[in-house]
Amino acid sequence: MPHEPSTRSLPPDAGRSWWLRDALAHDAGEPAAPLRTDARVDVVILGGGYTGMWTALHLTDLDPAIEVAIVEQDICGGGASGRNGGFVNSFWGDLHYLVERFGDDPAIELCEAGEDSIRSIGRFLDQHDIDAWFRADGEYVVSASEGQVGRWGEDLALAEELGVSQHFQVLDPEEMRARIFSPVFHGAVHRKVGATVHPARLARGMRRVLMERGVRIYEDTPVTRFGAGTPALVETPAGTIRAESAVVALNAWAHHWKQFRRTVVVRGSYIVLTAPAPEQLEAIGWTDGSGLADMRSAVHYIRTTPDGRIAFGVGGMQPNLARRIGPRFAYDEGAVRIAVADLHRMFPGFADVPVEAAWGGPIDVSGHHLPTFGTIGRGNVHFGHGYTGNGVGPAHLGGRIIANRILG
Repeated sequence: MPHEPSTRSLPPDAGRSWWLRDALAHDAGEPAAPLRTDARVDVVILGGGYTGMWTALHLTDLDPAIEVAIVEQDICGGGASGRNGGFVNSFWGDLHYLVERFGDDPAIELCEAGEDSIRSIGRFLDQHDIDAWFRADGEYVVSASEGQVGRWGEDLALAEELGVSQHFQVLDPEEMRARIFSPVFHGAVHRKVGATVHPARLARGMRRVLMERGVRIYEDTPVTRFGAGTPALVETPAGTIRAESAVVALNAWAHHWKQFRRTVVVRGSYIVLTAPAPEQLEAIGWTDGSGLADMRSAVHYIRTTPDGRIAFGVGGMQPNLARRIGPRFAYDEGAVRIAVADLHRMFPGFADVPVEAAWGGPIDVSGHHLPTFGTIGRGNVHFGHGYTGNGVGPAHLGGRIIANRILG
């Protein structure tokens, strides 16, 4: 069905996602000044998003005396970690590809590790009193057109063959619409492992814990030059950092590094957020914290908030063909109009509910839609990227991988 762009006025570009503006208003945190001197640490991390901060948290869990510095060109959570949809995924949705790539047992082991990350994120939020709206209610993958019906057949047959079908439940159109009503739903699979979270409150909470542990965080500090030697050298406009190990955790910005251009492609992802409308949500039956996505290549990803809003995202958009990430990635009017029109087509009961916010930005897309963690240079420079819009859960696992590589 073709898009019918909305003729209504759109919410303006607010400069930051609604998530991040809410998180900063909820708790701005202690300031983190830019780097203005020379320093030496055990580990320097480029990027203050989920991958960098989880790596630092795992490092300080494993070795409380380790000296870690994070260098961030914006503020921690200012990139994809503070503006994503807040879906906390495992790898169960990628089971078929993982079996083809790695074999049965390693694939299941990876899915179980991803499942453990979801539980670990929930425990972390509880332990550190971070109010990030964590709800482990699973996620729905719906067929939102007749052409999408039954696409999950091979995946479910494989899950049955491997003895892990308990993680999935097939719903016919009537069953799905009884749970969450939409006139375009033609059935669904409920993945029982999955959660939603306030992504920016998670990121800012991680930042607080790191500062409490003595990790040095330098915000508003762009890296002007990086040397992958021994030690690794990070140069910034007003200081340098030398470290025995370095971590490149730049998400889409990794595409600007020559060695990653063949493995990371930049695309845009955009979200519109309605005003609170809890009565309308109750009318369509969506009263829990489950996430929802359809099976388009430019996927729709949708979730609710505790105060009754719908956050409706469109992934995989390409605002331009520029070789570098520019301002248009952050707010693309065409993509926002498409998101609003698709929101109203999927949930017509929200057609009269104002859309209060819209935002977006670049994401790091990999060819196989799964992240990669590895080591380059002389064995002391580690990296993680390629989340393809699904990084909230896997970044936790990636941080564990990188931290254990650093500590041997």
